[in-house]
Amino acid sequence: QVQLVESGGGLVQAGGSLRLSCAASGRTFNIYTMGWFRQAPGKEREFVAAVTWTAGRRYYADSVKGRFTISRDNAKNTMYLQMNSLKPEDTAAYYCAADYSPRTAAAHAIGNEYAYWGQGTQVTVSS
Repeated sequence: QVQLVESGGGLVQAGGSLRLSCAASGRTFNIYTMGWFRQAPGKEREFVAAVTWTAGRRYYADSVKGRFTISRDNAKNTMYLQMNSLKPEDTAAYYCAADYSPRTAAAHAIGNEYAYWGQGTQVTVSS
């Protein structure tokens, strides 16, 4: 199993930046894909970005392309989400997720494909 812990959330003004981290522990060597999802109050959870752990292939939601960058540090078992040019509509709880299945590479945007989730970190962007 994998345990995931997010950090780095906070309050920022529109146009500002934040970097989220997701530290993985446990059986990390079998992770195939890790991803970021977010959920705003009253809205469904949505895909933000994902990265395959070994190959480093990256995927982004259209709403964050060009503003957010996903990366990972395999040695530290940590995934990052650099968020620039933040907008009020980026306000949400951000969750990291991981799974061992290669299926998650193609299904990276589907939350139900990930077996392991962190507790979330809140990002609030003020206008």
